[in-house]
Amino acid sequence: MVALAVQKGFPMHIKRSSGILLHPTSLPGPFGIGSLGDEAYRFIDFMVRAGQSVWQILPLGPTGYGDSPYSAFSAFAGNPLMICLERLVEEEVLDPADIEGVAMSEGKAHFGFVHSFKERLLRKAAHRFRTAASPERRGAFEEFCRQQAHWVNDYAIFRALRHHFDGQSWNRWPEDIRRREEQALRSWGQQLAESIFFHKFAQFVFFDQWFALKAYANSRDIKILGDIPIFVAFDSADVWASPHLFHLDDEGLPLMVAGVPPDYFSATGQRWGNPLYRWERLAQENFSWWVSRFRWNLAQADLVRIDHFRGFESCWAIPATEKTAINGHWRPVPGERLFRTLIDELGEVPVIAEDLGVITPEVEALRDRFGFPGMKILQFAFGSGPDNPYLPHNYARNCIVYTGTHDNDTTPGWWQALRKEERHAVRAYLGTDGKNLPWGLIRLAMASIADLCVFPLQDVLALDNDARMNTPGRATENWSWRFLPGTLTEELHQRLAGMSHIYGRSG
Repeated sequence: MVALAVQKGFPMHIKRSSGILLHPTSLPGPFGIGSLGDEAYRFIDFMVRAGQSVWQILPLGPTGYGDSPYSAFSAFAGNPLMICLERLVEEEVLDPADIEGVAMSEGKAHFGFVHSFKERLLRKAAHRFRTAASPERRGAFEEFCRQQAHWVNDYAIFRALRHHFDGQSWNRWPEDIRRREEQALRSWGQQLAESIFFHKFAQFVFFDQWFALKAYANSRDIKILGDIPIFVAFDSADVWASPHLFHLDDEGLPLMVAGVPPDYFSATGQRWGNPLYRWERLAQENFSWWVSRFRWNLAQADLVRIDHFRGFESCWAIPATEKTAINGHWRPVPGERLFRTLIDELGEVPVIAEDLGVITPEVEALRDRFGFPGMKILQFAFGSGPDNPYLPHNYARNCIVYTGTHDNDTTPGWWQALRKEERHAVRAYLGTDGKNLPWGLIRLAMASIADLCVFPLQDVLALDNDARMNTPGRATENWSWRFLPGTLTEELHQRLAGMSHIYGRSG
């Protein structure tokens, strides 16, 4: 395993550069989902040839219902669906016959198939590893479990219990284990020992493969930009293991949940349903849970984007009994104390603040106090006049500019949906006829003063909304886009490399 220490005093300045947004699940490959295998290494090679310096990913956690990476069973664990099976054949914990003749269609993640297929093979691999692993590999596994004991033990028994209870949420389990009584933990730990070992093994393999991939990226001067969702899922090892850190009642149900208030986009706001933190208790523990979370995420990535950064200044608290977000209220959050603690413990933390939406001066002050770069989205820039903060002439250097994000239309899809006057504004600003989108916006981002520009691969490939990654508010049919083999052509990498060179973003 790679050493996991976070470097103290990480420089906050991001050199002028550009990168690509692509989640590993969107890589091609024969087994129904992108993995951490050869295609991931080839993607890094493509980025190098294309003059790119940053690979941005979505959260790496194990996904639950809907397979959203923003709703995971753990804030610390990795997603076993991304494990490369070919590597397990090379390590002789799987047989070649286990994966021969298995080839799902490309272009889409087949989550239903992958969940059952990979779990079956990973359980076989875990059994063989347990009985026949070399002393060296067994030692590496035991060292991983020792280093990550603060989360992997709870996660493994949580997943084993959840499987045993037919996927029921932890608050529906028998009271003694729901409340984590010592005798119950000991008894279930013995009863489910094989399943617990399996989940620890899957985490060991995932992070072994991930850190090898990250080391390769870094050796080729590619930085990984990770993602930390501010909230965690209710049905997660985090809430079950530390219920005192969340607003829950005596039965373990949320008292208040997260969301955002009504706005221009939604008359009823958004009720996300994540349980809210008891920040006063987190503070009493010197934010140790957050320090552990950041330390682990900064081992996995070189930079991290914080999703819903405004929630570190104040959060929209919705009574759990409410069906919409209308009757919520703002609750202050000790964000400044948290970030000062993180810096004291870890050194300067390389954070990018997702500061989209309605942002108050207080949120901007928190962001700027620590020098965190914010985000600019070119799809938000047009149609409201020259003072729009997303127009490049209004930028400061310390920001990240995107054509769009995983939550937006692809740029060709966005262009098709624009009103006539909005299209006119885009053409006027670009000084073109608009026929060269999305490359017109890519060029605009490259030429801007922003230290870093990042493009969803869908925009680099000029794909329409059939390739959209996520539609917020839609419960199904998200997160499944994958690019096709052979898509990353010589012409494409030369075009990106040339533009990166012209605007001083390569190397």
